[in-house]
Order: sequence, then C-alpha cells, then structure tokens
Amino acid sequence: MPPIHGSLPGRPLRADARDNRRRLLEAARDAFIERGAGASLEEIARRAGTGIATLYRRFPDRRALIREVALDALQRTAEEARLAAAEEPDLFAALARYMHRAIDMRIAAVIPALLGQVPFDDEIARARQAGLAAVQALVDAAHRAGALRPDVTSGDIGMLTVRLSRPLPGEFPPEVDRRLSHRHLALVIDGLRATAGQSAGLGGPALTLTDLSQLPPPHPAHV
Repeated sequence: MPPIHGSLPGRPLRADARDNRRRLLEAARDAFIERGAGASLEEIARRAGTGIATLYRRFPDRRALIREVALDALQRTAEEARLAAAEEPDLFAALARYMHRAIDMRIAAVIPALLGQVPFDDEIARARQAGLAAVQALVDAAHRAGALRPDVTSGDIGMLTVRLSRPLPGEFPPEVDRRLSHRHLALVIDGLRATAGQSAGLGGPALTLTDLSQLPPPHPAHV
C-alpha cells in the first residue's frame, strides 16, 4: 500500500489524532516486542483499533513507525526517571519506582527488539543520551544516600530492567507475564539495597551506562 501523507509539519494534531497516534505507538511497541520488527502492520492497526489507512497517515512506512516507537521509548525513559527523582523523597524508592515503570511501559523491552532497525540520527542520539543521563542521576543519588550497594552500576540497573521486561517463553498470558516481572523485580530490588555485612564484589564486568552508550550502534537493516 503506498504511503498516505499526514498533517502538515508543525501543525498540532487534534485530540482524536493524538489518541490514534498514541494507540498506534503502543500497539506497535507490543507487536515488535512479541513478534520482532517484522510484525504485521495490519495487525498493529487492528490492535490499535484503527484502520491501516490511519496508520499510514501517521507513519508513512515501516521504517518511520519503528523510528517513532524507539524515539518514544527513549523519551519515556528520561521522563520516567526525572519524574521519579522529582516526586519520590526516598532516593532508593525513586530508583525502584523507575524500574517498575520501565516494566509497566515496556520501554526497556522494545529497544532490544528493534536493535539494528533504528536509524541512529541526531534526534535518536539526543534522546538516548538524555535517558542515560536521567537514569545515571537516579543511581548516583541512591549511591550518595548510601542506599544502593556501592558495587551496583547504572549499567547493572539498565540491563536488569531489560532482562525483566522481556516476555517469558511459552504461553504465559500477558497480564500474568507482567505481574511476574514485577514480582521478580521486587526480589531483585531487595538485592540492590546496601546492607550491613554485605559481601563485597559481584564478579563479572561492572559496566556503566556510559560504557554501554559507547558501544557502536548496530547498523540499520533494510525494513
């Protein structure tokens, strides 16, 4: 189906158009996590409760949709980290809240599902850096408060959240899978707390988010 062009650049979307766009982004996020970057666009439109023509009006092709899903996830990462820092007086609770929200919004699961498919342009790079900085600030604050065990890095937080956000293998209903992710995260969070008599040294590489950000981005595949 040929691309259908959307509204003029700079013109704000109507409320119904904004709702359609949000539903499409969330439906695409879930489909990409479950089925990969090749998920059917028709299925995405169906999940969003719209027609395929509406999808193409918002996103002219698959590549544009993938980019917007990734950008949205990166922007939400920074937003949720900043909100947690601003609204939670307990610095360790702020970090825990961010990790739970990352699972709820699936922002830690969609980026790995799209690796190699996202064009790494300036806007994506800025959003990625803003997210890394916001999460790093949460980790630094929890360390300064003495609440987060000192050998835990920001990279540990990021990779743990990704691992716990990915769907379990098998036929787990989505709601059961989500609740298990939160249960297992609660167990992990207890292990992140600094406690008296804690054994020193976790073993393995202690990567930070800065280390992860310096890894070369995958080359976009043809989509």
